[in-house]
Amino acid sequence: MADGMTDRHRKVGRQVALVLQGGGALGAYQAGAYAALARGGYQPDWVAGISIGSINAAIIAGNAPDQRSARLLEFWELVSSSSALWPDLPMHEWQLALRQAGALTALVFGQPGFFRPNAMNAWITGRSPTSYYDTAELRRTLERLVDFDRINAREMRFSVGAVAVRTGNFRYFDNRHETILPEHVMASGALPPGFPGIEIEGELYWDGGLVSNTPLQYVLQNEPHRDTLAFQVDVFSARGDIPRDLEAVEARRKDIVYSSRTRMGVDTFRTAHAMRRNIASLLARLPADLPDGPDLAFLRKASTLAHMDVVHLIDRSGEAQCAAKDFEFSRATMQARWRRGEHDGNEALAASPWLAPPAPTVAMRTFDIGHEKTRAAQADTTATPVAAHLPR
Repeated sequence: MADGMTDRHRKVGRQVALVLQGGGALGAYQAGAYAALARGGYQPDWVAGISIGSINAAIIAGNAPDQRSARLLEFWELVSSSSALWPDLPMHEWQLALRQAGALTALVFGQPGFFRPNAMNAWITGRSPTSYYDTAELRRTLERLVDFDRINAREMRFSVGAVAVRTGNFRYFDNRHETILPEHVMASGALPPGFPGIEIEGELYWDGGLVSNTPLQYVLQNEPHRDTLAFQVDVFSARGDIPRDLEAVEARRKDIVYSSRTRMGVDTFRTAHAMRRNIASLLARLPADLPDGPDLAFLRKASTLAHMDVVHLIDRSGEAQCAAKDFEFSRATMQARWRRGEHDGNEALAASPWLAPPAPTVAMRTFDIGHEKTRAAQADTTATPVAAHLPR
């Protein structure tokens, strides 16, 4: 329930948020991670997504708990069905070649249930299209797999981000504030020039990843602040090897570009949240007879004692992946990504370091179980205003 508590929420004593990054075909990792978390009892109170994360989020929020993983699998099998008969060869060289071929297939033919190249007559009628592909199939897929009435019943809070083409302003479509329709999800994933902009209330929108590839900051900064356990599922890793060829250079470039907002958002929020916590501590020590005024009212509104935990689940695949990995939808690759997501989710649940109570002065902790299985970064906000965090 958007304003209530799930069983897991009661156990951990706070709202559980699932935050899904953009990344095209890489989003199968998110689906696997969700499947593991759901089996472990961590159904989110709030799911937020950007781009492919918004599609996964809609399928999660738009289905009953016992149907969510099955619907996610149905979507990912649908969009990878054009390559379902391709062999999954063990040799590194053949794997990379097949993945390059899979990306080429998507570029030339599109993906079932998702996008198709614009018809030839669209290019010869005198007015050029504004995108290479048409996403009408995605609308039909969303209408079939997602119960938008359920999303709008607010059983779970749902938020997706997009950017207005005319103004460049970033906006979140949130079921707490508006009725969610298929076009809100499509707008969040309308990456130009591949996909067309989506019109909503007279405004044209593009993929939110153009501005920010993660909605984590939106979730953490939401007011009023609440104790929160957020699972941030990233499909681009900030850490990686030095590239040895142009193919690897482009793959690494995407990792750095699309993961940077996550790190920046966490770092910025950590500093601000530590400040809010310290303000609350100072206000509690003020004399009871101190005259009130606008300055104190402002500080009281800014202060909070809410505690935040962020758990990073990051796809750090060591397998050969082509530079076009974000639109490589081959069935074998989708299955491998799903399995990695499940593995990392299970590993996080086995450790569950967030269940250990924080020190009273700690405002925020970040956990990266995949990088350091048992270490959690945390800081004393009294002694150190900026919490340390694990490298990613």
